[in-house]
Amino acid sequence: MPALFFIATKPAGGAALDQVFIATAMAGFATAVLLALVFGHRSGRIPVFARLGAVAQRVSGMRDWAALPGTVLIIALTIAVFGMYWDVGTHLDNGRDPGPLANPAHYFILAGLFGVLFAGVMAMAMPLRDAGRAEVKLPNGWRTPVGALLIAVCGAFSLIAFPLDDVWHRLFGQDVTLWGPTHLMLISGAALSIIGAWLLQVEGLGGRLTRDVPGLPTWTRVREAILAGSFLIGMSTYQDEFDMGVPQFRLVFHPVLLMLAAGIVLVAARTRIGRWGALGAVAVFLGIRFALSVIVGPILDHTQPHVPTYIVEALVVEAIGVWYAAEKRPVTFGALCGLVIGTVGLAAEWGWSHVWVVIPWPSGLFPDGAILGFVTAVAAGVLGGYLGQALTPAVRRVRSPKWPAPVAGLAIAAVVAIGLQMPVPQHPPSATVATHQVPGGPGQRNIGATVRLNPPDAADRALWLNITSWQGGGSVIDPLKRVGEGVYRTTKPIPAAGQWKTTLRLQRGAEVLSVPVFLPKDPAIPVKEIPASRQFTRPFVYDKQNLQREQKKDVPAILTTLGYLAVLALALGLLGLMVWGLMRVDRSYRDPSSGPPPERARRPATTTTGRVAPAR
Repeated sequence: MPALFFIATKPAGGAALDQVFIATAMAGFATAVLLALVFGHRSGRIPVFARLGAVAQRVSGMRDWAALPGTVLIIALTIAVFGMYWDVGTHLDNGRDPGPLANPAHYFILAGLFGVLFAGVMAMAMPLRDAGRAEVKLPNGWRTPVGALLIAVCGAFSLIAFPLDDVWHRLFGQDVTLWGPTHLMLISGAALSIIGAWLLQVEGLGGRLTRDVPGLPTWTRVREAILAGSFLIGMSTYQDEFDMGVPQFRLVFHPVLLMLAAGIVLVAARTRIGRWGALGAVAVFLGIRFALSVIVGPILDHTQPHVPTYIVEALVVEAIGVWYAAEKRPVTFGALCGLVIGTVGLAAEWGWSHVWVVIPWPSGLFPDGAILGFVTAVAAGVLGGYLGQALTPAVRRVRSPKWPAPVAGLAIAAVVAIGLQMPVPQHPPSATVATHQVPGGPGQRNIGATVRLNPPDAADRALWLNITSWQGGGSVIDPLKRVGEGVYRTTKPIPAAGQWKTTLRLQRGAEVLSVPVFLPKDPAIPVKEIPASRQFTRPFVYDKQNLQREQKKDVPAILTTLGYLAVLALALGLLGLMVWGLMRVDRSYRDPSSGPPPERARRPATTTTGRVAPAR
């Protein structure tokens, strides 16, 4: 990394101003290039979009304004998701960045997300005459496909999260969690952009199903599975703290998030693509996610992200699709799939958690995990049915009532609200820890420990009890071995020096607690070292207090509330726009003869010099 992009200390309250200026200049240059291409295309002076679009149209059989931007979006999201998983592994193993430009993973994230914005703006600018039956007329007179508008807004939503993240850190300190408000903005914009890309494909095919268009190239059919698999990756990104083994929220969220992704994506994929659609989505998901797991883990030498399977859930959806016509009653189909995903699929993921998941699901997760997972699966299946309905507008079907969608959304919101409850007991337990030196291990000083809980039954039916070490150049998660009543012993060398952070973590019921074993001195916050002495007794405290030491303690509550409400308002605005876009496409393409077949779609008009003719 160039020395220009390196600073000696790791700030805990926002980036250094020189890095802010450099990043702003880079963003300004990229924006200028984008605008030059866009207005050059509209004026006919720069024929790049027209020429590439003509090639994409021949290869795909779709309109050029859907074929080319859709391909750009797939490439951009692949770059972004690689950067994101690399970035999470970097932070887990090494802690805070010396600066945002000193982390190479950030370049991939920024390039990928700017590519999402680029794809959306390109799709908005390319149509010179016909932008599809659902077209939206912009204030400047351009006519744009609905999918293009959604992609551009999602890209902007994700990109704005970067400067907002810096502002958030300056106001509230570093939030070392994937589920920080601005981090969720970044992830959500990228994930939802795939819905825009899917709608763009629908518009580019004149509202028809891919399988119903004769002579359509194989690549265009494969794109459907790629879009579905990409959406499954996006929806699964929220689980990454569980995939890495360092969840900062209750374990019940793991089955809930799995059921949410499976219900929405697999139902929509089967409805839109038809037979093998759900399995195709899972095949794309597994191929990319296992590749990322190998690259981030063994190749880049970071903590390896584990991967859920979704195979049983996909088989369930495919089996129900054979018996029940998904495209005729997609919402009912989604509800049926949700019922079985939330039982058979959830049981399969429960079993898989004991095969290759860092924190396997214990018996103590029942019944909460089963009940909330089931409710989420049914609600997600209903929403997946509505998504599938919007993606198959030309299919003649019995129209579904509107009320199940908001009810499903409220059910999911209620599940999330329940899961976010993490009370701290009035009389928390404590732990007496006896340590001794052990050879080997990843740190300069490695210890073994015997942990005695007070009261002894403090960890009975615990969802997890482990020692977690991170941010010292790797991560170590030791589930501990029970050797007596309330007595546990480590099974791995535990690092307890340098920059490592080591805590004893306990979740019992809804309480997520921890005891600091070793925490380093950090002058940027500032905090003193908490040493791992030969023997100590410390009380359990709210886990976030140890995991997120960088957060400021003196921030007024009203400022925190306003910050969360502002991010929530932005997120609800984006969701509202997505719902509007889905409904507009669904209404506009209900007639199967809504437009010329894609294979006969007109190419962009060009002048004798090869330039695109200006829009009239």
